[in-house]
Amino acid sequence: MENILVAGINTRPVACSLKKLGYTVYSADYFGVMDLKPCVDQYRSILSQEPYQSCGNFKERFKSGEVEEMAADFLGEADSVICLAGVSLDSFPKGKIMGNKSVEDADDKFRLYQKLKDKFNLPLTFDVSDIGEAVEIAGNYPDKDFIIKPVQGSGGYGIRELGKLERELSEGEDIDFKNFLLQEKLIGLNLSSSVLATGSESRTILTSQQIIGDKDLCQKEPYGYCGNIAPLTDGDIAEEISKAAEEIIDYLKLIGSNGVDFILNDDGLFVIEVNPRIQGTMECAEQSLNINMAEAHIRACQGDLMDVPQPSSFAVKMIVHAREQSQVGKLDFKDVYDLPAENVIIEEGEPVVTVISSSRVLEDAVYSARKRVEDVYSNLNPTLI
Repeated sequence: MENILVAGINTRPVACSLKKLGYTVYSADYFGVMDLKPCVDQYRSILSQEPYQSCGNFKERFKSGEVEEMAADFLGEADSVICLAGVSLDSFPKGKIMGNKSVEDADDKFRLYQKLKDKFNLPLTFDVSDIGEAVEIAGNYPDKDFIIKPVQGSGGYGIRELGKLERELSEGEDIDFKNFLLQEKLIGLNLSSSVLATGSESRTILTSQQIIGDKDLCQKEPYGYCGNIAPLTDGDIAEEISKAAEEIIDYLKLIGSNGVDFILNDDGLFVIEVNPRIQGTMECAEQSLNINMAEAHIRACQGDLMDVPQPSSFAVKMIVHAREQSQVGKLDFKDVYDLPAENVIIEEGEPVVTVISSSRVLEDAVYSARKRVEDVYSNLNPTLI
């Protein structure tokens, strides 16, 4: 295995880790960021990143199947394919996929609920066909709040609070309810666990707190993923979610690098989602553990759980979103990744860059990340086009 194709919405982290291992790397993705290019031998991206042109709105521009169509150009050269968020496994030969060959039980959130609800704590979840049914079901639980969320999807996008949604509909907003479900709203700590698995054995290598809907990072989605702080400092909580994550990954018989998201509150630990692929915590794991996550993923897929050291530092990841429609200045600072082309236009609320900072002291890592975030904002110039 020498040639690897990486396909997904953002391939830069995995592609760069593969290139460090000496592979020939092909990439098909959405963003086409500037720091992807040194890490790939050939690539295709949906965004062209043209100076003085808008990158548009992700939810409007991203079309299911487009990344897979671009990836098809490289399948003949690739020995293996690593599939990330945003692509369908059905588009790739099963024999070439380096990772889980089937993810329906994890990606379909209602199927996941049905599969896990008798063995683990999960929020109440219902398959609904329209808003009327959702309101009727919620009425049977007057002491609970509910959210509407896509049956499939990642990053916390598209999740709406039922009460607010009712008001918006009453004001005439048109909302498509195909492939949505009703889920109990839980308040607590948003936690995640990164797990390596062979299909018969699993090992949690990192725990973290998720940064969700952070307004300081201008994330407009109230449940949108904005990054992680890793590892957890509370050993008891880390042990609890590590054990639960390993049990879930083993039960689902997943392989490679996988993630499990939880909410912890006074009522206990609740499973929220399972990510059956390399997760957004990848770079935090690499910085905190001093390992190459692409290597760890490949070896786990081949039946070998890599010896992973204990965390040697804290790692903080923050995804910066545009405060307003902005023209990009020079953003090639230390600890800044997923660089857009200089002078492109980023629309309000769209992701701009990723900041990743590490330190042996947690407070220093958080401070450094926040400081770099402000450096980024100072080099975004408000504009109208």
